[in-house]
Amino acid sequence: MKNSIKRGYRVVRYIVYRETLLRPKDHVWTFIGAFVAIATIGFFQQNQFTEQDDVFLIGSFGASCVLIFGATDSPLAQPRNLVGGHVLASLIGVAIHKLFPNELWLSSGLSVAISIVVMQMTKTMHPPAGATALIANIGSPQIKALGFAYTLTPVLSGVTILLVTALIVNNIPRYRSYPRHPLTWHRLVRKRKRPLHQHEKLAA
Repeated sequence: MKNSIKRGYRVVRYIVYRETLLRPKDHVWTFIGAFVAIATIGFFQQNQFTEQDDVFLIGSFGASCVLIFGATDSPLAQPRNLVGGHVLASLIGVAIHKLFPNELWLSSGLSVAISIVVMQMTKTMHPPAGATALIANIGSPQIKALGFAYTLTPVLSGVTILLVTALIVNNIPRYRSYPRHPLTWHRLVRKRKRPLHQHEKLAA
């Protein structure tokens, strides 16, 4: 049992370490991707094309950018997780809020907890989506008034912009790719079985 825990810890530590080994150019592309994605959503927020008081920009999108532009190989950053996680969490958040509109502590707790379990069951785990479920309960009256339309705008519309931007920007450099190859994560874990290089020992 102890050996299994140590092995798991070393694998996680190695993976985290590998994700910090970024080329200087990676920082540039991460910046470009995140800026373009959020700025585009913000543009629609500022320059609405309808007379309705629509919402396009929510806080959880910022956290999604960290994953899809800063950790493109992470399983949590893949398109299935990005889209599925946010959409499912938004539906759950709205449904729970409608069931318990006047019990903030209960609706908030249930929304986040149920969203996590559903994402686990559907293999769409995306940490920022937890905030999407929470926003449906603690957001402004404007957001709460959207009801299930919250899933379409701002969630699905914003996620679509994030995904399209990620697919374009992350595939411009030859050494970056998005989405990752299905075997990338497994190869990374298997590589951990080899002895650590000297620079890896120093980082450990």
